[in-house]
Amino acid sequence: MIENKKIFLTGGAGFIGSRLCALLAENNDILIYDNLTRNSIKNTDLLKKNNIKFIQGDILDFQRLKEAVDEFKPNIVIHLAAVAGIDTVIKSPVNTMRVNMIGTYNVLEALKPHIENLDRFVDFSTSEVFGSYAYKVDENSTTNLAPVGEARWTYSVSKLAGEHLTHSYYKEYGLPAVSVRPFNIYGPGQVGEGAIHQFVIRAINNEQIQIHGDGDQIRSWCYIDDFVNGIMLCLENEAAVGNSFNIGNPKGTITIAMLAQLIKQIANSNSEIIYVPKNYVDVELRIPSIEKCKVLLSYTPKYDLVGGLEKTIEWYRSMNL
Repeated sequence: MIENKKIFLTGGAGFIGSRLCALLAENNDILIYDNLTRNSIKNTDLLKKNNIKFIQGDILDFQRLKEAVDEFKPNIVIHLAAVAGIDTVIKSPVNTMRVNMIGTYNVLEALKPHIENLDRFVDFSTSEVFGSYAYKVDENSTTNLAPVGEARWTYSVSKLAGEHLTHSYYKEYGLPAVSVRPFNIYGPGQVGEGAIHQFVIRAINNEQIQIHGDGDQIRSWCYIDDFVNGIMLCLENEAAVGNSFNIGNPKGTITIAMLAQLIKQIANSNSEIIYVPKNYVDVELRIPSIEKCKVLLSYTPKYDLVGGLEKTIEWYRSMNL
């Protein structure tokens, strides 16, 4: 149980951040620092709580970031702020690398004078560090820098640089750091370009569902509650410090084409599923090994894919999205 802590979240207004805020706000003081590029918190009443404060700011603005950290003096920092989403990354590869590398450096530098006050720093990386074909990859699997020239890989490379930076601050300055690699998280509150988010919105509105390519890309999907439980274990368990963890659910593995059909079926939708050309490099296979998280942190996903999708579709319907 995390209690009586001052918790600082970069990117805390996003999908995962807002869910973490809801959980952590019960017994702690929260400061969210976010530029609102993606805004999930608008679908909640979290900002009405007296113990949750919000600063609209960018992690590239070092002075504003440092002032926020110096004034708040956090005990726990969860660094979620990043550029993500395949469309955004391909359109803005320079900004992707600036935010994910320089922004992460700014956060770490702002925290350096406060390390003695910190219980935990959680850095959000990505499963894309494993490249296009990642079958039951564990934390010791080789990360893949991928070919220069493909804008897509600016995301994974910049996230991997953030991991190296985070681990270096742990080694050199004693930052109590943990890096997490999310594997396809979905659920109520998701915004942006995620496949499940897009498929569900279209299915409940009986709109055309588009699959890019032939739909045989394979993913392991993890429901948001299971993922957030994994983050809480990283915060609560001292054994997590100095480690990277894959957090996902290998049992939620399915092709993209089958996923679209499953969502259509659960939603009782009349949507037409069509296949459109794919004009970007894709990750063809992504399935994690979560053994390290199981052994060190006792992490066990509880939601199967059908159960998670039912709750997700129910939420989107309730929000009239």
